[in-house]
Amino acid sequence: MLELIWISAALLAGLLASRLFFPPLVGYLAAGYALHYFKIQALPNLAHLADIGIQLLLFTVGLKLKARSLLRKEVLSVGGLHLLLMASVSALVFFWLDQRVTGGLILGVSLSFSSTVLAIKVLEDSGELSALHGRDVLSILILQDIVAIGLLAYAEGEQPQPWAAALFLLPLLRPITHRLLTACHSAELKLLLGVTLALAGGVLAEHVGVAADIGALLTGLTLAGHPSTTALANKLWGIKELFLVAFFLQIGLTDLPGREQFVIALQLLAMLPLQGLMFFGLFLFAGLRARNAFVSALVLMTYSEFALITTGAVVKAGLLPDEWQAIISLAVAGSLAIAAPLNRFSQPLFAACETFLIKFEKPSGHPDRLPDCLGVAEWLVIGMGDTGISAYQTLANQEQRVVGLDADPTVLERLLADGRRVVYGDAEDSSLLSRLPLERIKGIVLAVPSLEVRTSAISLLRKRGFLGLIGTVGGNAEEALSLQQQGADFVIQPLLEAGKQLAKQITGNRTPQH
Repeated sequence: MLELIWISAALLAGLLASRLFFPPLVGYLAAGYALHYFKIQALPNLAHLADIGIQLLLFTVGLKLKARSLLRKEVLSVGGLHLLLMASVSALVFFWLDQRVTGGLILGVSLSFSSTVLAIKVLEDSGELSALHGRDVLSILILQDIVAIGLLAYAEGEQPQPWAAALFLLPLLRPITHRLLTACHSAELKLLLGVTLALAGGVLAEHVGVAADIGALLTGLTLAGHPSTTALANKLWGIKELFLVAFFLQIGLTDLPGREQFVIALQLLAMLPLQGLMFFGLFLFAGLRARNAFVSALVLMTYSEFALITTGAVVKAGLLPDEWQAIISLAVAGSLAIAAPLNRFSQPLFAACETFLIKFEKPSGHPDRLPDCLGVAEWLVIGMGDTGISAYQTLANQEQRVVGLDADPTVLERLLADGRRVVYGDAEDSSLLSRLPLERIKGIVLAVPSLEVRTSAISLLRKRGFLGLIGTVGGNAEEALSLQQQGADFVIQPLLEAGKQLAKQITGNRTPQH
């Protein structure tokens, strides 16, 4: 009965949030507070289920992560400087308020961390996790997690065991885990292997005094690069989402704040724009374009769920009063509720401010620069996944002058090594589509996975006056009609076309072969 109450509350609140154009997670947060307010008994092992959700989330991130991305200039400069500035501001504020400076400093550093759960969900949902700025955001989050481990150890008076450093050798097990994944022929076995490795990494990390999610991330890295990782990540998606509902519900289980604590929590929420501005300025300083700096800053403009853990440890150690636990709980929940809808409309928000924001860009040779020349190319393929590469190769085989465009730096690196002509560009970036030099281009193949991106890209290309051919893919007849209405000349439905080709092949070869 208790399980039904909690799950039903999450469902109803999630549906209500969706009706109000908020992401469902805002409803889950509200449901947690409501259940706590009405003194509904907590669901047994809710916190444990939430931990599993975070481990599965970080494991799927590890499947796509390259370790060297942590050493990028913008990761170390933006992530490091932001932590330092926030810690300094926090210490000054608590000193001015005559509060306990040590506890305030730890709390301030904790509040400089961004929500890993929300950021990764936003980037995954928008398809930008593998984009250049998406990888930078992810790497900054991992850097924050590493600092958080040391911070929590200091607050609790504990230290990771000497063997903790050995966790970073886990990716060396890649040949073994790759063989295991290859040996799992059925989808069920692949899914079971993924869950097993995620939980094993978490247990191993906890045994050496490190956060379980770091262990799950590292075991995910052991499978990175395997041909089946995309299918595995897709299989884990539903399970991960279900467990993460428990994470958002449990935030409401801490004590509800009184009037004074509520006011302090609102003051902390009022400081969120400062955090966003700080990230935006630091990203620009590191050389990113205004669009990518804006989107990245918006993703990171939250308070981290880790602040809840750190605050509990600080309060327990007597470094801050008990009331801070309720304050931080509300501030974290509020920041997630604010950031989720803002990130949903990040592209329109930037478009509205673009003329003003691009004034702050500085000239640099950063890889996210817009391409100013496509050479002598007459055909452009946007999105170099399986469909895009097939279209590119077909055009190249016909001796057509073709260039590919993709937002994933690892994809570009691989394709350039194969001798293909490709450039960096994000199809979600309205500036890219507005400024691409298309004078020579006869036709564009749009092969990005997101229907929303394909639709908006076609609309923008036609509005800027592009008269060439546009071809893309649609999942069904309804999608195909919508894309054609936006201005697409050709829309292929892959499954429908596959059926036609199969029928042609089988009727064209009537001789049975055994």
